Amino acid sequence: MADSPGRTLRKDGMDLIIAADNLNILNPVVAQALASLDPQPLQELARRLEQAGAGLIDINPGFLPPRRHDRMAFMVEAVQQVTTLRLILDSPDARVLARGLAAADKPPILNACTLEEEKLREILPLAAQHGTDLVLLLLNDRSFPAAALDGKITLALELREHALAAGLTDAQLIYDPVLPNLTWPDAWAQVGEVVKAVRLLHGGELWGEPARTMAGISNLRSGLRHTYPVRVEEAILGVLAGAGLGLALVDVLQPGLMETVRVIKQAV
Repeated sequence: MADSPGRTLRKDGMDLIIAADNLNILNPVVAQALASLDPQPLQELARRLEQAGAGLIDINPGFLPPRRHDRMAFMVEAVQQVTTLRLILDSPDARVLARGLAAADKPPILNACTLEEEKLREILPLAAQHGTDLVLLLLNDRSFPAAALDGKITLALELREHALAAGLTDAQLIYDPVLPNLTWPDAWAQVGEVVKAVRLLHGGELWGEPARTMAGISNLRSGLRHTYPVRVEEAILGVLAGAGLGLALVDVLQPGLMETVRVIKQAV
């Protein structure tokens, strides 16, 4: 993939990419646009995200009943009319992802597959069929994360095995060790374990070559923006970037956040 805004070559040869997670159903602008099937607010938002420095745009329509699966395609079509940035299609439902794939002008990233049986059975073949990159979210067959490093690595190894068996390659896989929300009782300890997992995956010690990694930075303060300042996200993003993080999902419109991102990228 060619370099694009928000994408900087790392000194160790890997890239730190910033993905905007603003196009999600929890954003009132997005929710209203989907309710009225009005593409203009989505397009205005997409333009702002690119101007802010996003290298990717994550599209998350939230839970969709079958009669509304076309909302993913609507979002994809609207956004790619105004930007050439690569898209991340974000849904736990393979049928919704398939709608987005059918509408996409170029291969997006699919987000995400876990060890849940339905995800393995439906999302892995979809990614293999379309030759897309795929996020492996390190959650077990009950959709729970592992709290400690050894559990996260076990999940990564199991998911990789399933993905390779389905026809995907290591180059297509992106591992997300799952940052906690700061309301979790052991949240700070889990942040530390995520940093360790990113460092280990990036270091190439597990299967002989560096693995690509992703983290949902915004998840840390989801529902907590009045409790914790944005500096928390900035600090943890800096530590993860130093550990080798490849892709960060962030709210790129938060005041001051992208300036911090630029400083981090210069440092790593």
